[in-house]
Amino acid sequence: MTKIALVTGASAGFGKAIVKKLVADGYQVIVSARRLEKLQSLQAELGSDKVYPLQMDVSEPKLIDQALARLPEDGQRIDLLVNNAGLARGLDKAYEADFTDWMTMINTNIVGLVYLTRQVLPSMVKRDSGMIINLGSTAGTIPYPGANIYGASKAFVKQFSLNLRADLAGTKIRVTNIEPGLCEGTEFSNVRFKGDDERAEKLYEGAHAIMPEDIANTVSWVASQPEHVNFNRIEMMPVSQTYGVQPVYRD
Repeated sequence: MTKIALVTGASAGFGKAIVKKLVADGYQVIVSARRLEKLQSLQAELGSDKVYPLQMDVSEPKLIDQALARLPEDGQRIDLLVNNAGLARGLDKAYEADFTDWMTMINTNIVGLVYLTRQVLPSMVKRDSGMIINLGSTAGTIPYPGANIYGASKAFVKQFSLNLRADLAGTKIRVTNIEPGLCEGTEFSNVRFKGDDERAEKLYEGAHAIMPEDIANTVSWVASQPEHVNFNRIEMMPVSQTYGVQPVYRD
């Protein structure tokens, strides 16, 4: 039986690359995002028998419910859920940040991921089969100025993933949190800097950052492992990125 994957945030960046890789691996993929035209373009590229477009805004639970209700009966059996949808808004200090940006990140990165997982998980438990791959970030472990809510949201995703593993003890359901560092080739920084493409481009100059295909290959590799193997967390960075001395400010 062909396995079915649901990938959120599939219209661009990581999500789009993940979809292409999973289709190549033999999955039928439900592709979800807000921009339906992008999903339809992906379906036209990869084939209507392999890709099912599902317009969905994960930031609102009622819209998730409405989207899932539109799935055909054979699309209700999700074998692999890839919670990829997420974003960062702004890089301002906490005392200068726009609270609306904070709520956008919370509703997308936390509420949407948690709610969709809660809707998909019971079917996996009933079948005693399935896998959830969450896209976290090194920002969920390593603090930096301006990361405030974005980093906190990814720390939540990391701990939620580990707690899911605890809740699923005794089942065959696997959960992995993939935590990328500096990545380019996506809309992430363009969204974070609110359309300042020049600022986004400068961030990656000479860095040889991780590409969407690197993330897609990692998702594919994790999903292809024997069913008795679970990777709890995978932290990945470009070679150019590493850890550093913590700053000390002196009087």
